[in-house]
Amino acid sequence: MRSGSSWRCQLSRAMRLALRWCRLRRPQKGVRGGETKPWISGRLLELWIYSKLLLKSLYFNSLSNSDTLLDCAFEPVYWIVDNVTRWFGVVFVCLVVLLTTSVVVIVYLFVLPTFFSTYPLHWVSWHLCCGHWLLMMVVFHYYKAITTSPGHPPKDKIHIPSVSICKKCITPKPPRTHHCSICNMCVLKMDHHCPWLNNCVGHLNHRYFISFCLYMTLGCIYCSISSRTLFLEAYSAVEAYYQTPLPPYTLRETTAHKSIIFLWVLTSSVAVALGGLSLWHLILISRGETSVERHINNKEIKRLREKGKMFKNPYHHGVMNNWKLLFGVEKRSHWFTRVLLPSSHLPNGDGITWDCTFIRRDPMAI
Repeated sequence: MRSGSSWRCQLSRAMRLALRWCRLRRPQKGVRGGETKPWISGRLLELWIYSKLLLKSLYFNSLSNSDTLLDCAFEPVYWIVDNVTRWFGVVFVCLVVLLTTSVVVIVYLFVLPTFFSTYPLHWVSWHLCCGHWLLMMVVFHYYKAITTSPGHPPKDKIHIPSVSICKKCITPKPPRTHHCSICNMCVLKMDHHCPWLNNCVGHLNHRYFISFCLYMTLGCIYCSISSRTLFLEAYSAVEAYYQTPLPPYTLRETTAHKSIIFLWVLTSSVAVALGGLSLWHLILISRGETSVERHINNKEIKRLREKGKMFKNPYHHGVMNNWKLLFGVEKRSHWFTRVLLPSSHLPNGDGITWDCTFIRRDPMAI
């Protein structure tokens, strides 16, 4: 329907269509009894086709399709999910801080004193250095991942390299840029919106997010393995609480037993869950993809396969080169200063233009 027509014309047209539909339902006169069933099936088919045409005439235009209709139908659901995720992001961040702090407090109050009294000096030194190094890396990268903007396309510049126009922002979208409905803005090299960060993961904070996942997983594995013996002893002691007579444990000892069990269960669970997520992102980075691009590339692979062609990711520069680009490694010393130590260096590039001409053995995408 044309946008310039008045509401009276639209109402009149809808009434005419409804009248036409009602006329189709009336049976024709003079039909023999033996021809009733074929006539009914034919008229029902015609009625069904005309009903679909009537429905399409109320919403169809040259840009609409089934995906557009589904997006419109689920728009209230998307709105609820986006707003709930936006507000619960603060709760998730507070939960991460609270649980991490509880683990650190338990280690300082109950685990380290046991190490000091039972372990030799070289093992105590190892635990002090390794534990505090992991704690420093986790805290630094989590803080940077939360507070660092993922990067957004410049709105004051019109002439920037772009592949499309964002339907929400009505601004040019550079390559690898996608719109985040939760942040309500476009994000450069968007990977996903992480509720545990209450922030998008994009070009400027992708390295901080990956480093946090890796070091948090390593820290949880370290705590789980190093406290395994203490956990078994504490579990046996807790089982003895239900025996008669009651064992002569003090309040500090019972608190230590329950705290160590909480520490081991929490770190083991997080190690498994976050380890799986980290493994998935390691695979994506090795392929030169983000989470969003993974879905897009899968569709492109199927589309080209039907045409007998093969898809090659233009942003895949080899496994080692992909990791060097992510961590900003330009020389060997950077593996130590930029990966194994806290570093606030900026990522390579501006997130708007991308180098797709790395030396490779195979040709580019077909």
